[in-house]
Amino acid sequence: MKQNKIFYAIVKYFFAFLLKIYNRCSIKWLEKFNPDERFIVACNHLSNLDPLIVGCFFPRRLKYFAKEELFHNKLFGACIRALGAVPVSRDNNASAAGALRGFMKLYEEGSDVLIFPEGGRSLDGKLQPLEAGVALIAARTQAPIIPAFIHGSFEAMPTGAALVKPKKIKITFGKPLKFSEEVYKSKEGRNIIMAELEKAMKELDALD
Repeated sequence: MKQNKIFYAIVKYFFAFLLKIYNRCSIKWLEKFNPDERFIVACNHLSNLDPLIVGCFFPRRLKYFAKEELFHNKLFGACIRALGAVPVSRDNNASAAGALRGFMKLYEEGSDVLIFPEGGRSLDGKLQPLEAGVALIAARTQAPIIPAFIHGSFEAMPTGAALVKPKKIKITFGKPLKFSEEVYKSKEGRNIIMAELEKAMKELDALD
């Protein structure tokens, strides 16, 4: 366990240093992080770099699902695993219900969870429509959601690119979205959560 924590710290700070030097990566928090709460982090998705970026600059180790192809390179696979990636095959993650159960299990085991609510990488660099799974997870766990938005990773490493370009990257963590128990349990609760998350993501997008 201690070795895992040490390797996590080494990977986290090594890649954070690279991102800050090579991509001039900047980090902004709109509200001070509360270490006494656990969160769902909902981030836009532009590039394979995104989990690495969020994982390096979020204060705690996040858990998230990553396609098993990313683990074929043993060194890279070990690094993203250290940052919290859990390999999943397309077959195992084929159903939305299966994916949702997996995310809830990660959260219930005591981890902060990273979700990309667009459902896949953007092909044009713009925010895509959000899928409602994140609202279902939030309603079931009553977890606050931290909206996060990355600018620049699409230019640095778009879909299909093999190398990272030295383009400037910026990540902004928004104010946590919290809802009453009444909202979490109501029939319209998921719609309310999604509307607030979509509004927050668009506001973060506009900060570029």
